[in-house]
Amino acid sequence: MTDRSAVGRCECGAAAGPLGTCADYYHAVLSEEQADPGMYRWHALVVCAYFLQHPSGAHPKYLDGQFRQLQLCLDRGLDALLRVGARQVAGNRHGRRPVHDLEPLSAYAPLPPGGPPRHFRATFRDLPFRDGSFVSDGHQAYGHRIETIAEATVESWRSLQT
Repeated sequence: MTDRSAVGRCECGAAAGPLGTCADYYHAVLSEEQADPGMYRWHALVVCAYFLQHPSGAHPKYLDGQFRQLQLCLDRGLDALLRVGARQVAGNRHGRRPVHDLEPLSAYAPLPPGGPPRHFRATFRDLPFRDGSFVSDGHQAYGHRIETIAEATVESWRSLQT
């Protein structure tokens, strides 16, 4: 637990929302994704942004790659990120030794030291949950909100460099 959680705040600085903490939102998103392939399209972005906003629950060796993946998506779009992910999965099939190919991400800035940031302008707690769903107003609206969280995540980490 961080100091922020001791005062009713999540590790990312957000107060709990109607569903609880960001962790509650994250697990609810993952659960809903399982039944909704249209929503699952943003899964990689969800995971990367969540762990960069809540790094105490992440394995530190993956945070740099997750930061670079968010930058790739924001720079070249979700389809580019999905292609990189598909290439990674294909390279790890058929009993091959697992490969972690960071070459497609090498053009992007590494994770800045000194984190995590204390505040993000958009967090998982900000996701609206209506009619029992995160996509009650459509998949594109949901995707836009996830991309906004990704942008806020990169923005806050980059602010550590100044």
